[in-house]
Amino acid sequence: MRRLAYVDNLRVVLTVLVILHHMALTYGTIHAWYVFEPAKDPSGVALDVLVMFDQAFFMGFFFLISGFFTPGSYDRKGGGAFMRDRLVRLGVPLIVFLLLLRPLAMIGVYQDFDMPYWMFYIGSWDPGPMWFVEVLLVFAAVYAVIRRYGRIPRSGPEQAPGAAPIAAYTLALAAVTFAWRLVVPIGLYVPVLGLPTPSHLPQYASMFAIGVLAHRRGWFATLSRRAGRLGFAAAGLGTLVLLPVRFMSGGAVADLAQATWEAVFAVGVIIGLLVLFRERFNAQGARGRFLSEHAYTVYIIHPVVLVGLAYAFAWLHVAAIVKFAVVSALALPLCWGLASLTRSLPGAKRIL
Repeated sequence: MRRLAYVDNLRVVLTVLVILHHMALTYGTIHAWYVFEPAKDPSGVALDVLVMFDQAFFMGFFFLISGFFTPGSYDRKGGGAFMRDRLVRLGVPLIVFLLLLRPLAMIGVYQDFDMPYWMFYIGSWDPGPMWFVEVLLVFAAVYAVIRRYGRIPRSGPEQAPGAAPIAAYTLALAAVTFAWRLVVPIGLYVPVLGLPTPSHLPQYASMFAIGVLAHRRGWFATLSRRAGRLGFAAAGLGTLVLLPVRFMSGGAVADLAQATWEAVFAVGVIIGLLVLFRERFNAQGARGRFLSEHAYTVYIIHPVVLVGLAYAFAWLHVAAIVKFAVVSALALPLCWGLASLTRSLPGAKRIL
């Protein structure tokens, strides 16, 4: 399958968002990262807002893009080679992170525990951001089984779904998410798998499946410009209407408003960004190719860079959002520079 510059550019933007998301967790008021400097000024709330908006859509977008490229990979390689490739491309980085990078990222946390490191390592099991790779590996395996034993009709290009089916999917996603969270509430952590957001699994699984369908039916190419505008409009209107309900109510009403807002915002922003990048950012120069070629490696190694910078700048006492901006401005080039060095190692490009 030929490279789609706008999709590669979107992956770069999403990878940047991942870095900013974890930097916001470092300096905001939500303790969910390896290093935590709780904000002592109101600007920390702005970082929490960034985390909330990111979380609503960006990992679902990653799964959509991953699903989009899955059928073509399976078609080219066949079932056995496809799974071997997935095990190499996903499994090997996961193991490297768990055995080499995770200890580095958690070295500061370990200092607070009086126990052997091996005991701490096992007791604090957490794949960190590589939970995405774990889940993606499972989705790939499920897809391979379906392709092997199921009958999937071949389909060619067709017009992307219109407003009615997109609205139906959005409402269904909101309803399923609300029901799912009765059992798996927001904030629940799954220690065995290390999933930080199992409450979002309906979005992740459905976005991956839609990505598979989008590949088969050419939906990315046929989404209209009007769909993009409506997507952004729906995301904005949903935010204005549903978030106040979410924060001014409680119980089931607040939970339903949260699930509905996330679905509307995610679907709207994803459609809007797909169309925007296809129409406006569908080209790459040398710099763009560099960024996209190294984006996956950046995703894998960025925790070590962010943790190192957080400790290096522990002395800097400024407003939370200022510190976030300063450290992020250093983290982005450092992540891509280290990723470039990593991919220059012998055999690295075969995996990364």
